[in-house]
Amino acid sequence: MTDLDNAHAAMEAAPDDDAVRLRFYERLADTELFMLLGEEAADDQITPELFEIEDQSFSLVFDREERLSQFVGRAAPYAGLPGRTLVQMLAGQGIGLALNLDVAPSAMLIPAEAVDWLVATLANAPDETEARLTEVSPPVGLPEAVVTGLDRKLAIAAGMARFAYLAAATYEDGVRGHVLAFVDAAPGAEKALASAAGEALTFSGIEAGVMDVLFVRAADPLAARLARVGLRFDLPELAAAPQAPGAPGMDPDKPPRLR
Repeated sequence: MTDLDNAHAAMEAAPDDDAVRLRFYERLADTELFMLLGEEAADDQITPELFEIEDQSFSLVFDREERLSQFVGRAAPYAGLPGRTLVQMLAGQGIGLALNLDVAPSAMLIPAEAVDWLVATLANAPDETEARLTEVSPPVGLPEAVVTGLDRKLAIAAGMARFAYLAAATYEDGVRGHVLAFVDAAPGAEKALASAAGEALTFSGIEAGVMDVLFVRAADPLAARLARVGLRFDLPELAAAPQAPGAPGMDPDKPPRLR
């Protein structure tokens, strides 16, 4: 059973639970998916193998290379892509996802409308503000779904920051809320980290506005204050890059173009 299998099983067991369904789509976005291609990738362009099922077009995707091979039964071209990248490439084209067909308990058809919805949901980003903190204290009152959602999301943000603190916050205008402070974020990682925090809220079923994001250095006095009262999340270190070339689409910094 993969993480996607487990998320699918939970969704099937509670079909009326919106929070469980959101967590499945979060897992889909965060999982590396392997898409069957109609031909070998060339010049950073890929052509998905499309199938007509129930009068709709679907791209075949699997969450394990072995599952793709099991379904196809022969050598076949494929591209490995993060789920979020894959749905962004397919959005607006009337193409759904045929996930793990015939090879896993998570086998299902995800219609084009759901692909477009997921892309729109992932596009939600936190607003930038200039508000100043006057006080931080231990986090209270946040739903457990937010904390577990942050834990899941930050566990895959390897190398983007050393760690993060979640704390209650009071601003100079008297407004109170919560803040997630990333310590020693890698250069250029701020936008991705802010988006990850926003997605943790979105896929936990929590309305925006209950948590702000900020970035501090370990030497900042605020970092020491947060360390005393905040809930700490440790981000994993970045693994060494593989030396051997991978399959088409496996480099997240150079996503292929759909054709």
